[in-house]
Amino acid sequence: MSARTLPLLFLNLGGEMLYILDQRLRAQSIPGEKARKVMNDIITTMFNKKFMEELFKPQELYSKKALRTVYDRLAHASIMRLNQASMDKLYDLMTMAFKYQVLLCPRPKDILLVTFNHLDAIKDFVRDSPNILNQVDETFRQLIDMYSCLSAGEFQLIRQTLLIFFQDMHIRVSIFLKDKVQNSNGRFVLPISGPVPWGTEVPGLIRMFNCNGDEVKRVEFTNGGNYISPQREGSFDLYGDRVLKLGTNMYSVSRPVETHMSGASKSLASHTKENAAPNPLAKEELNFLARLMGGLEIKKPNGSEPGFRLNLFTTDEDEEYASLTRPDELSYKVINIQATQDQQQNEELARIMGEFEVTDQPRQSTSKGDDLLAMMDEL
Repeated sequence: MSARTLPLLFLNLGGEMLYILDQRLRAQSIPGEKARKVMNDIITTMFNKKFMEELFKPQELYSKKALRTVYDRLAHASIMRLNQASMDKLYDLMTMAFKYQVLLCPRPKDILLVTFNHLDAIKDFVRDSPNILNQVDETFRQLIDMYSCLSAGEFQLIRQTLLIFFQDMHIRVSIFLKDKVQNSNGRFVLPISGPVPWGTEVPGLIRMFNCNGDEVKRVEFTNGGNYISPQREGSFDLYGDRVLKLGTNMYSVSRPVETHMSGASKSLASHTKENAAPNPLAKEELNFLARLMGGLEIKKPNGSEPGFRLNLFTTDEDEEYASLTRPDELSYKVINIQATQDQQQNEELARIMGEFEVTDQPRQSTSKGDDLLAMMDEL
């Protein structure tokens, strides 16, 4: 597992989240000033300096539910609110879009170009806010410093880590189904045409060499696809033509997007559900959440700013139906972790999580030992 995967995972999923929210804000005719504020607030929080410092520390990936907790807080960093069903759909769309991009990367290093495409788009969202733009540019520079020197083998390890993270997720997305890049079981269809990876040749020729390194024979074969050589390599600089289109906004053309659980995913639910037995990584996972949450300095909206609810479904009835029919095993309401931590650590994480409450529901008083898991149950 690569310890350098987390920043790429977070930033790409965050980029997809912003694409989706921007599309839905437009679809629901949210006033321009209010929509811009929502996007600015989320991006400001996402690229907070302390948060990025924690994110870029070498560390292994943890569970989907732990990362989902961070995105829950991030999506509610402004006056916008999503209910459970819409948040589930948002997370499904984010993860499936990025999974598709990872699968289609011509070479492992191109995952960095996908990330740069997301960051280029995020910069366009905040082009009128110089302070936020500087935050994004600083993250851009950190990415260049950290990843530009990695070998092809290290990028391959990052790609494998990402694919392992996504391997049990087979949510059907209407856009992918209509474009015939996803099957009815939620699995993606990989193309056998298009540009080959930069630095490689179109398949169809086998060269044989002798012990002196001299070519002695050539054999041609039919490659079964329609491959072409890439015209140029994408730019890995702060500004430049990325060439690769993966990671750009697929919602730029107004298209309704729906998600559906495939039969295969439902049957796998019981296998992918996290075991209730003590998890040896539980302590590290709590510490991971505490550090990331500690870097998320979310400002509560002023009383004069009325909040609004964003619905990611076509109608409120669709949203309510999705909430009622989603399998419990695939809901992200609970983080199943059992850990023995000292009281000071429990209280610190409880304090951090308490600062990010997004509902006004009163919490019943519990013993201090139960406080952490009670908070997790509410997510």
